[in-house]
Amino acid sequence: MNHEYDRLYIDGEWRNPSSAQSLSVVSPYTERAIGHVPLAGPADVNAAVAAAAGALRSTGWGTLDPAERADVLERFADELEKNAAERAELTTIQNGMPISISTPAEGYGPVGILRYYAALARALPLEETRDRLDGNGQTVVRRQPIGVVAAVVPWNFPQVLTMFKLAPALAAGSTVVLKPSPETTIDALMLAETAHRAGLPAGVLNIVTGGADVGEYLVAHPGVHKVAFTGSTAAGRKIGEVCGRLLRPVTLELGGKSAAIVLDDADLASTVEGLATASLLNSGQTCYLSTRILAPSSRYGEVLDAVAALAGALPIGDPMDPATAIGPLVSERQRQRVESYIELGKKSGATIAVGGGRPSADTGWFVEPTVFGNVDNGAEIAREEIFGPVLTVIPYRDIDEAVAIANDSDYGLGGTIWTADPAKGLELARRVETGTVGINYFDLDIGAPFGGVKASGLGRELGPEAISAYSEIKSIYLPRLDS
Repeated sequence: MNHEYDRLYIDGEWRNPSSAQSLSVVSPYTERAIGHVPLAGPADVNAAVAAAAGALRSTGWGTLDPAERADVLERFADELEKNAAERAELTTIQNGMPISISTPAEGYGPVGILRYYAALARALPLEETRDRLDGNGQTVVRRQPIGVVAAVVPWNFPQVLTMFKLAPALAAGSTVVLKPSPETTIDALMLAETAHRAGLPAGVLNIVTGGADVGEYLVAHPGVHKVAFTGSTAAGRKIGEVCGRLLRPVTLELGGKSAAIVLDDADLASTVEGLATASLLNSGQTCYLSTRILAPSSRYGEVLDAVAALAGALPIGDPMDPATAIGPLVSERQRQRVESYIELGKKSGATIAVGGGRPSADTGWFVEPTVFGNVDNGAEIAREEIFGPVLTVIPYRDIDEAVAIANDSDYGLGGTIWTADPAKGLELARRVETGTVGINYFDLDIGAPFGGVKASGLGRELGPEAISAYSEIKSIYLPRLDS
């Protein structure tokens, strides 16, 4: 199937881009082009930002009350549900995500997120009146849209990470200019088609395509009021610098190098079953994965062997096959990056318990799931985000050392604790310096905030907290209204 687009979605219509240049989108499994999309230029970004600003003032969006905005979100969700399977397949074709993951995450995940924020839009009051603490009158605290949001999303979970930003922004009454990753642009344009069918008002969602240069221009645009970015820590630092200089609010969901702490009472069979997703989801191309596995010294060999057996048994192959657990990496460049870390691991003195090479395949940017043993937490493979199916197993002597190793990281996004005693796991989770922790599993909760500390980012997505990220708060002081 070939997907061809030659226009951009701006101000509720399909417009010819300012440039005649286009971008090929390539399947990581077949290594062949699956479609072409236009490349946006500065003039297109200007038009998109202007359209988003215009929508804020329009009667079609800017004057809607929260319940009316919720109606729009619900119609959007209904339309997304109709093509959920098609959108999931498109993600898989573009980035190699196994279809068993893309169907619930990319296909139906955005539907649930939109409906959640539609319900919140109806429930959260726009204003509340508080009695002044000095007794001299009252204060009305009002929540209003932050304005035009620049949303820059990555390729690994493109549909659901778009909705992490788009749904709460729309629920708050803001408008969005979306810049998808070059590797996964086709699905973003399909999203625009779906939004159009749902009757999303003109200018509420606008999409500009291209590489880092387009993203940089959008992030620094004077008409943008808020930036929301998911991607690498290196890119996030650059965006944070720009937003800091401009005093522009920014949410940054960045990289991770999370730890899985396996306690000495953990059931190993259920632990390794859970690590299949907690540590290797989407072929390791997931930001929050527990890629450092901390094992008690008394059970180190047992844990290493079990993790290696798990990784070695995962089916590798066609990502459209429901039986596939490990698909190709998104690009040849990404495979080269992962393989360079495997070489660094070998040179560090760590030993490969399983994997380390490429599976036999005629095409596809595959890397075997790889597990390193005898790893020191100071090694590069234990400190830097690899973003591929590479795990390190690190020994610890006692609980305090396990916590110290887990916290000895530049990152703090995810993490897991594996134990027969969930209460003990909860107490331990409170000591780990990270934004999220799972006990005996890891799965994001739409209703709870997600984000990181340290080099893993700023701010939070999901939960009611996300609506605050796309809102401005105004205090209005006045005499008592009931006097």
